Amino acid sequence: MNTDTPRPGDPDVTRSGDFPAGRPILFRGATVLSMDPAIGLLDRGDVLVRGERIESVGRDLPAPEDAVVVDATGGILMPGMVDTHRHMWQTALRGFGADWTLSQYFVFYYLNWGGIFRPEDIHAGNLLSAVEALDTGVTTTVDWSHGLRTPEHGDAAVEALRALPGRFVLAYGNLLGAPWEWANAPEFRAFVDRHFSSRDDLLGLQLAFDVTGDQAFPEKAAFEAARELGLPVTTHAGVWGATNDDGIRLMWEHGFMTPDVTYVHSATLAEDSYQRIAASGGTVSVSAESEQNAGQGYPPTWRLRRHGIPVSLSMDTSVWFSADLFSAMRATLSADRAREHLEAHTAGETVAHHRLRARDVVEWATIGGARVLGLDDRIGSLTPGKQADLVLLRNDRNPAMFPLLNPYGHVVYQAGRADVDTVLVNGRVVKHRHRLVGVDLGRARDAVAATVEHTRRTLGEEAWREAMAPEIPETEPIANPYTYSDYRGEGVAVQRTEDV
Repeated sequence: MNTDTPRPGDPDVTRSGDFPAGRPILFRGATVLSMDPAIGLLDRGDVLVRGERIESVGRDLPAPEDAVVVDATGGILMPGMVDTHRHMWQTALRGFGADWTLSQYFVFYYLNWGGIFRPEDIHAGNLLSAVEALDTGVTTTVDWSHGLRTPEHGDAAVEALRALPGRFVLAYGNLLGAPWEWANAPEFRAFVDRHFSSRDDLLGLQLAFDVTGDQAFPEKAAFEAARELGLPVTTHAGVWGATNDDGIRLMWEHGFMTPDVTYVHSATLAEDSYQRIAASGGTVSVSAESEQNAGQGYPPTWRLRRHGIPVSLSMDTSVWFSADLFSAMRATLSADRAREHLEAHTAGETVAHHRLRARDVVEWATIGGARVLGLDDRIGSLTPGKQADLVLLRNDRNPAMFPLLNPYGHVVYQAGRADVDTVLVNGRVVKHRHRLVGVDLGRARDAVAATVEHTRRTLGEEAWREAMAPEIPETEPIANPYTYSDYRGEGVAVQRTEDV
């Protein structure tokens, strides 16, 4: 980052990456994507941060005498991104399931091996995932933590999240337990009292569980626990082969579809279910990269838009997929547009204008996520008075970062994690000049190495290899009448003379 050309009158420009405590920070000369309709997009804009909050947004802001001035010329300054559904504990096995289907994911975690993860393994995965989130400009993450088999596992998750200077929401779940039981157990209530008896701006709590569609609706007791504790609920809905319209109907009939419920995926629901989500004020977290690969269903933004259902973005789990919201924005926009084109082609028509725009998915990744979490009065836009969660994208070494012509399109299609220069959370600098500040990556690396060793030893080499490389069943080849009997040369098909 070029920090050697201060504007006349500016008192100081960062050169070493140090930000003395208590001094205001002025970002100077950026393309500012405020995501605030009243402010809009500013070319050569400035943002002044004082303490935990954004003080001013505009052009040619006067620099306070004690300010640290960051020359952001050529960069994009935007709100910190918000991921509303990330299984952080699974980051310890990053990429292990790259070739899995959703069924194979279920077999591994729900049926075979979910019980082998110790509290220290939850801690390790959360540590690495939290570091990675900050490094990629995700300042708020919902930890969809369904590996919490015991309160001790929950303690480990909380300890890891509080060890990092990010903003997190622990969505407490237990994939091996019945939510109507664990949500009402004295041990869980003691966990809540232990960690969440007072408000913490940097760590919130939700309940995370799924509704199977069992007509007895045993999940009713879990919803009642959430209501008693005043906690939002996040649930995987509309997942092919797992959760369906019956679950939505049961929630509706029992009065548990409320504005504080987030429906994750929601990819295979009927129109009536989308109508109920819309009517109840519910929100949806879309994980397009996951949905397109694993089999939950087609990313549903093209349907959610029709019903006016608020959308946020998430990356799901890096046991499979990318762990950044640049990938999520790109996958979401591509999936929505692909569906729009395919629907038109089926009807013999041509799409002349895209309905979903790059700005829309940037909004979903920022203020949209904040709205889903009920935090849009505090974060999600660069608005004076809000808490200072912001990201500067700038990378003079990346030829894809200039020219900067369409800022929203640039964020979605050109920028990536390597372009995250500076990150602030609650006014605190956690990354600058592409380097994390005050974050011990080595500690997370060592913890994850221990988890990998434990998992591999527990599974055994054969099960480890079989899980990571699932067998592909043999299928009958399709007869092709145009296949030549022989090939030779540089891939050129030639008939043998005796066949002529």
